[in-house]
Amino acid sequence: MSHFAPMTSDATPIWFVNATDWDNVKGSIGEVAAVFADHCGFAPKAGRLQLLPAADGGLAGVLFGVDCPDATMRDPLAAGKLATALPRGVYFFANPPPDPGLAALAFLLGRYSYLRFKPEPEPGPNLVAPAGVDVGRIERIAAAIAFGRDLINAPANMLGPHELEQAAVKLAEGFDASVRMVRGDELIAGNFPLVHAVGRAAAEAPRIVDFVWGRESAPRVTLVGKGVTFDSGGLDIKPASGMELMKKDMGGAATALALARLVMEASLDLRLRVIVPIVENAVSAAAMRPGDVIVSRKGLAVEIGNTDAEGRLILADALALADEDAPELLVDFATLTGAARVALGPDLAPFYTDDDGLAGAIADRAAKAADPVWRMPLWRPYDAMIEGTIGDVSNSGTGAGMAGSIAAALFLRRFVEKAKAWAHFDIYAWNPKPRAHAPAGGEIQAARALFDLLCERHPKR
Repeated sequence: MSHFAPMTSDATPIWFVNATDWDNVKGSIGEVAAVFADHCGFAPKAGRLQLLPAADGGLAGVLFGVDCPDATMRDPLAAGKLATALPRGVYFFANPPPDPGLAALAFLLGRYSYLRFKPEPEPGPNLVAPAGVDVGRIERIAAAIAFGRDLINAPANMLGPHELEQAAVKLAEGFDASVRMVRGDELIAGNFPLVHAVGRAAAEAPRIVDFVWGRESAPRVTLVGKGVTFDSGGLDIKPASGMELMKKDMGGAATALALARLVMEASLDLRLRVIVPIVENAVSAAAMRPGDVIVSRKGLAVEIGNTDAEGRLILADALALADEDAPELLVDFATLTGAARVALGPDLAPFYTDDDGLAGAIADRAAKAADPVWRMPLWRPYDAMIEGTIGDVSNSGTGAGMAGSIAAALFLRRFVEKAKAWAHFDIYAWNPKPRAHAPAGGEIQAARALFDLLCERHPKR
């Protein structure tokens, strides 16, 4: 559920406490509750939770430890833990947490679960929106993240190319966007040879969804999302362990669609374009082969060094299409490389851009939104790693496993020329284990940070 509850007479207070204000909070909760908390060994440390009993056996209140005001918050979304740790009922913040908006959002995000194959769970805790926060905005963000998580969590037999296409089309049509699809051999006629080559081995045809929303003369912002609904690796097939999570290889598409939903719901003053290349990377007689050379939409001859480096191929054609419009801002999202995970782990999304101003703005919004990202270098000397032998560029390169995320970003950079600013996000789109604000499973990364940036740059007219 992604909405707040109305205030009720029996709503239970939540007190946020730290070592600095613990004595003051003790005065608020009463001597009996304070003694009980002490007997239970409660300490006002970040993440610590203590239920306080009422005289009738009910729940009188909740203590939740947070960082001291002068400390760096280890997890600004820690309040999401309350959504799963508390018993059913209605709760309200009795005193303000460090960031009431983030705490409220974390609570809504923490309530998420993927329920397609499971019965509806018993009702859990509900939260009254804290005073002074933008309730509608927080609820829309939580709903958009849940929408994206649902797409990623869906198994590949339930979300193949057709279903992902329909999810994108339904979203576009729900906001009266202009949408077109290019499927199967139409991709050859439409000059999307890389998308066709990657997806032609699958039972379901490869395709592109392309939709446009907003007034025609508004600043152009284009989002591209990698939509590989399952990645076997192709003829360079992955081991079984490598395929285990490959239903999530469309996490870039889910992120782009979640961000697009937020932009359209907020009626931001921009000309939004969303391009989602959709394929399954399968194995059959029609599969592309290592050593093949395919001339891309942009005209660059791409050598297939590894069929398991397919994401950058479909993004190349999609970025070339997007770049033809010379948008003010072009952003792509992709679950692109394992190297990014080795470098930064699952929680921190690396991003690449040549624009220092854009990089600073993204980093600033990401920090404020607790949507962590980290800028990585487009280190031009590494361009030599992806030079082709008989073609212009190789999709796998010669780095012997080093600088893999950078090499992939440099590959994509060759397909962007006219866009005034471009950023590439190499996201993981998955929580390997439960977090305070999310269960294990699909995750939307960087979308909230980008949404805040677009809200500032292109507010509703």
